[in-house]
Formats: sequence, C-alpha cells, structure tokens
Amino acid sequence: MARTGRPKAELVLSGVERDTLVRWSRRARTSQALALRAKIVLACADGATNQDVSASFQVRPQTVAKWRGRFVRDRLEGLSDEPRPGAPRKITDEQVEDVITKTLEQAPPRGDTHWSTRSMAQSVGLSQTAVSRIWRAFGLKPHVVQTWKLSTDPQFVEKVRDVVGLYLDPPAKALVLCVDEKSQMQALDRTAPMLPMMPGVPARRTHDYIRYATTSLFAALDITTGKIIGQHQRRHRHQEFLRFLKTIDRNTPAELDLHLICDNCEDDQVPSRAVV
Repeated sequence: MARTGRPKAELVLSGVERDTLVRWSRRARTSQALALRAKIVLACADGATNQDVSASFQVRPQTVAKWRGRFVRDRLEGLSDEPRPGAPRKITDEQVEDVITKTLEQAPPRGDTHWSTRSMAQSVGLSQTAVSRIWRAFGLKPHVVQTWKLSTDPQFVEKVRDVVGLYLDPPAKALVLCVDEKSQMQALDRTAPMLPMMPGVPARRTHDYIRYATTSLFAALDITTGKIIGQHQRRHRHQEFLRFLKTIDRNTPAELDLHLICDNCEDDQVPSRAVV
C-alpha cells in the first residue's frame, strides 16, 4: 500500500540539544509556550507521528508540523518567537541621546525644580509619551531626590566599628540592646469609631479628632530575641531617659553585661555609638 502525504525531514537530536529541550520542558520558570514546543520536538524525535503528538498535547497537527519544521531548519533558535512586523521606528538615536543628555547635564527651565515630561517634550520636540518611554527605558526619574550627609565626627570610623562589632559578634555573657526614643507623639482619638475594611471598601475614619496630649516613647530592642522593653514618659528630658535606663536594668538579667546602642540626641547626624 502506497504511503500518502509529504515526506517529513528526519529529526535527530544531539546530546546537548536533547538535554536543553528536557530542561526547557521541566524548568518551572520556562514559559508555557516554550515548554510545549520542547515537548513536541522531543516526542517527534522519539519517533511519534504528527497525529500522535497532536493528540497527546491537544494541539492541531499543523502546530506540530510547524515546530518540527522550525526545529529542523533552525534547531534550538527556531523554537523562539519570531519578531513581529510593526511600524518603523520614528525616534532616532540622536533624539534619544538628546533627551538623556538634557536630563542629566542641563538645568531645567527657569522656575522649575526639575525636568518634567512636558517641559522636556517641549524642549526636544518630542511627545510627552515618547519622553516618558525613554526615561523608563534608562531608569531616569528627575522628580525623585535622595538626601545624604557626611558626618563630621572625628570618631566616626571607631563608632561604626563598635556598633557593627556588637551587632555581629557580641561578647560572651552580654546583652546588646538597641535604644531609641520617639518624642512628641500625639495621643489622638477620632470623634467616631473607625469603620473596618470590607471587600472593595478601605477602612474609613472621620477627618476630625480629639487631641488629648503628647507622650514620649522610650524603647530598647533585644536584637537576639526581638523582645522590646518600652516605657512612656510625659516629658523628654535627661531625667526621663535616666529613669528608662533604670527600667532596663530592672528588666534584664543581673548576671549579663549590658551594651546599649543609642544615638546622640543632640545631633541626629552623628553616627550611633556603643555605650557600655
């Protein structure tokens, strides 16, 4: 009986190709489309017909023939998606370079604190959307500003070493506590109870409130256990801080040496220092 249909090209896999296809078909992060194509090629290489592979993976026989032919022609590269046709690019490399150069090196127009998509688009002659795409592609955010400051403390390096050393390698039979304070905390109460969050509705509360007073919170964190020793004080002076140190002493084992890491309240820019 004569065989019908067009003859199919022989599909033979090398060891490297088979290992790659098996890895693509089993890897969790592989896209489902690529994993299916790898399974199709592996099944065809094992001698299955297009109809059998089509029934096994519930795809059309034309799909099996397509990826079988693509693999025979281009090998592993043939299983990737081909670039789709689209409109030709209208923005040149020179225009992209102009946008990046102005953003990084030139000051914004007079009266503006930073470049915006509108001001940049007007300056370079592009659309606002094009400027936004260029900035996102190169990770430029002119509206974001971060502040930093160099410490003038002559003992900066020594203090940093003391603090990091206590955190990473505390002495034997010692307890390291991170001490900080939050002053002028407002004790507020809403004029009506807050409505809880519901599906599709955020938590709601009244805009007005009753302000009773302010309080200062002193807290010490045990970096090993995560336990916190806290205390509220009506005022924020050295007397209250000394009172809190006595509270720490009463709530910690007497046989352990205490190492307190706290900042300098007079200047927040001075790095933390270790207090034994």
